[in-house]
Amino acid sequence: MAKMKAFVAASKKAQPKLTKIDIPQIADNEVLVEVAAASINPVDQLYRLMQIGMQIKTEYPFTLGNDFSGTVVAKGKNVNKYQLGDQVYGRIKETNSGTFAEYVAIESQYIALIPQNISLIEAALIPLVGLTAYQALFDRLNLQAGQKIFINAGSGGVGSLAIQLAKAKGAYVATTISPKNKELVESLGADEIIDYHQTDFSKVLHDYDAVFDTHGKGDTTKALQILNPGGKLVTIAGIPTTKLVKERNLNLFRKLVIKLISRSIVKEVRRRKVSYQFLLMNPDGNQLQKLTELIEDNKVKPIVDRTFEFDQVEDALKYSDQGHNVGKVILTMKKD
Repeated sequence: MAKMKAFVAASKKAQPKLTKIDIPQIADNEVLVEVAAASINPVDQLYRLMQIGMQIKTEYPFTLGNDFSGTVVAKGKNVNKYQLGDQVYGRIKETNSGTFAEYVAIESQYIALIPQNISLIEAALIPLVGLTAYQALFDRLNLQAGQKIFINAGSGGVGSLAIQLAKAKGAYVATTISPKNKELVESLGADEIIDYHQTDFSKVLHDYDAVFDTHGKGDTTKALQILNPGGKLVTIAGIPTTKLVKERNLNLFRKLVIKLISRSIVKEVRRRKVSYQFLLMNPDGNQLQKLTELIEDNKVKPIVDRTFEFDQVEDALKYSDQGHNVGKVILTMKKD
């Protein structure tokens, strides 16, 4: 069987490393994509914790990586929407092996054609952060034109996409940044920009309709303070709640743990008469297509911080883990 290079954890305790594994076989509803680029996401570093916390059944050896861009080189007999040679991008399911590989097999419902006005490298950064921002703003927050939204960490991978999506909707956007990134978030359309080194955003912002919390920690509790009664907060980095238990069908032990650790935040939410949700993004090809249209209409643009060749994957992960990147870090695949 033909082999490919991939970044693989051989077992639950093993450190991932570059190795050769079989090119995946595709099912009838899948396509095989020759990967051009894959993006680095914080969840890539936390995959073991995610597997345990979300009861994700993982088969080893396990290939890391969550989203990608590339070219369709084979398709299952039930796939009619895509043809060989199509350039696509997508985000795999958590239960599937990953995208830090020269080829990936993925169900066709989770991909879309890449925007015609960007490169494959730029396209690779969109799926995970784009879908996360899209689902937070529109599925959970139901953001409307004229509303005020606070999005922290506006120069990061998720934040930079979320600002653009909110502005495309016609919302007023406030964000926090390091001073060196002020020009970037201005170019993305942010209306109010706060230097988090100098100013506590909860002291200067008020009467907000929505918060998209991408940072967690103390920001989550502070962000509740700036909401109007009836306002909504969605977090991807704060404390999960029992709603997640139902969404992910978690067991009783995890339900009890989450209920315990979320007690204080739930109490604060009720006191302030606001809503609070924890979001785990779901892959969705139809929503990716909507992002494609926004990019082609020049309402959203991808922000690439730095690219690494595939052989430098460990360096790329270390660089991303420092948390100082502006936009996304990308792996580019080169065949032997």
